Formats: sequence, structure tokens, C-alpha cells
Amino acid sequence: MSSAIRVLCVDDHRLMREGIARIVGVQPDMTVVAEAADGEQAVEQFLRYRPDVTLMDLEMPTMNGVQAIQSIRSHQPDARIVVLTTYTADVQVAHAIKAGASGYLLKNSIRTELLTTIRAVHAGRKAISREIAVAAAGDVLSPSETRILRSIADGLSNKEIGLKLSLTEEAVKGQVKSILSKLDARDRTHAAVIGIRSGIIEP
Repeated sequence: MSSAIRVLCVDDHRLMREGIARIVGVQPDMTVVAEAADGEQAVEQFLRYRPDVTLMDLEMPTMNGVQAIQSIRSHQPDARIVVLTTYTADVQVAHAIKAGASGYLLKNSIRTELLTTIRAVHAGRKAISREIAVAAAGDVLSPSETRILRSIADGLSNKEIGLKLSLTEEAVKGQVKSILSKLDARDRTHAAVIGIRSGIIEP
């Protein structure tokens, strides 16, 4: 079909690429136009075929997925890229979203969600969970707010945080309020959970 969604599949595992090609290949509205086993090949194949949707693994030799996304989008800013990942709360996924990926797909859900994700991203929609979106936006926290969030996760009170960071208790309260707003968190504990799950702070 001339109107079929053209897909580029990038993964350093041949079996993964073959599995995706099989699933996509039987769909009347999409086709795999190229495959790549590392980031450099991904950029080359993208520039050669200009696919509608690129499925991008993150952990690859030569050039990783985030670097490949950055390179591809330097050539085509509106490139639609879906990250393939093993873990939901992968900091690398957040980096990929910051680099311009339109969404992510867990490898263990490819059989059930691959096709709907490709179609959604091709249609211009995002396929990003709230946790990953928060992680991608984690850099909106100032360095001071990040330190305070880390201290909250450590169980410190506002007064203790102030003593630790040489801030007044009122200044800490103000920054905690800002953190809750930026992370859309219900309370301090919720903010800490979001921070850890999304990779903004280490557990």
C-alpha cells in the first residue's frame, strides 16, 4: 500500500528485529522498510528511507539510542520515534524523550501494544506515561530543589533540610511548594516517590 506506515526497526538483537518485522509485516496498513543493529546504522537507514515511524532500542554498541535520536532529529526535527525499553522507570527513556522521542514501548508488551503505539505516534499522538513525562521534565527543578527533594526522600523535615543546606525554614517551605507544583505531587511523600520512580533522584 502506498499509504502504509513505513517503519524503521532499530535493535542490536536480531531476534527482536525479526519478531517486530513479523508482527508489522502482516498488517495491511504498515510495513518495515529497513532495519538497523546500532545507532550509526539507524541514522544511515533513517536518512536513506525517511520512515514514518522509527522504533529505537536504547542500549546499543557504537552509538546508543539517545545519541541516534539526537542525530536523526538534527536532520529531521519532526521525526517520529518510539523508544524500545525493558524498564518503565529507565532514566535513559527520559533522556530519549528530552531528545525528542514521541513515546516508548516496553519490550515485554510488544505483542500487545506495538501496533497501537505505531499508529498513535504516526497520527501525531504521544505514547508516554506520566512517570516518564515527569522524568523528562525533571530538569525544570532547580539544583536547589533537586537537593531538597533528595533530602525529603531521606526523611528530613523542613527544619532539618534548612540546617543541612544552610537555608531558612521558610525558604525550604517555599521550595517544597514549588516542587509539589512542578511534579504535580499530592504531598512530600508523593513527590519523593515520583522523584525516585522517574529517576530525578537516586533511591
